[in-house]
Amino acid sequence: MFAANQRLIDKTKKEERFKAALSTLTVAIFLPALMIVGWLFVKGAPALSIDFLLQDPIRGMTAGGIFPTIIGTIWLVTICVLISAPLGILAAIYLSEYAPDNLSTRIIRLCILNLAGVPSIVHALFGLGAFVLFLRMGTSILAASCTLAVMNLPVIITSTLESLQAVPRSFREASWNVGASKLQTIRHIVLPNSIPGILTGMVFAVSRAAGETAAILFTGVAFYLPFLPVNVFEQCMSLSMHLFTISTQVVGVPEAYPYATALVLIMMVLIVNSISVAMRWYFRSRRKW
Repeated sequence: MFAANQRLIDKTKKEERFKAALSTLTVAIFLPALMIVGWLFVKGAPALSIDFLLQDPIRGMTAGGIFPTIIGTIWLVTICVLISAPLGILAAIYLSEYAPDNLSTRIIRLCILNLAGVPSIVHALFGLGAFVLFLRMGTSILAASCTLAVMNLPVIITSTLESLQAVPRSFREASWNVGASKLQTIRHIVLPNSIPGILTGMVFAVSRAAGETAAILFTGVAFYLPFLPVNVFEQCMSLSMHLFTISTQVVGVPEAYPYATALVLIMMVLIVNSISVAMRWYFRSRRKW
């Protein structure tokens, strides 16, 4: 009895040490991100104002605001998600529910994983050749968004695929046993239970699309535009490109401007992520398993 109690105590201590190690690692990862955001706020706070958010850049982008870059970023992210989300989800549904488990399917999945590791500048050159030149979209919001969509497809496909496969097979069999077709089962059983995982992929897609610079450099983003875009066949400015420009190419920019621009970009991403997390929590709370 004493030996059994001692083993239980040792096991509990090991679990506590492991939990403490994981907690320490989590804090070690979280603190640098918190310090970066805090540093950006301290350095950029003097430039943050309503005028900074709602005015156009003036005097060679050494004064004024960042309103056109915010609108351009919203254009790029929205069109990118509208293109990549349906394609990625449909591709994941096919690979999970319809494609046979053979060599060809395994090669396709391997290619999808490898595509996620391709450098963004390679995607930029692909977008330049495929969308700007071959499909004759020109340097436009549509070409840049299509390039970002290609970049984000592997993330959306992978996260959706894992979420679909996490749904117990017994759910599918129960649906088939009551006479539902495969399509009805996917639509009413599998997809609703996969929404939290799908939203996770969408969060990553939005974050990457909003912060990408190289992929849109050659395809649709301009150094400076004196007007706002009105359709997807025009160019636009973006927060990431504007931040790069005023940090490296423009002389005489106030010190607080780049920090304030970076802070606005991060805040936009955090707002979208917070909405996605809230939606994911809502759908998870309704899940019965």
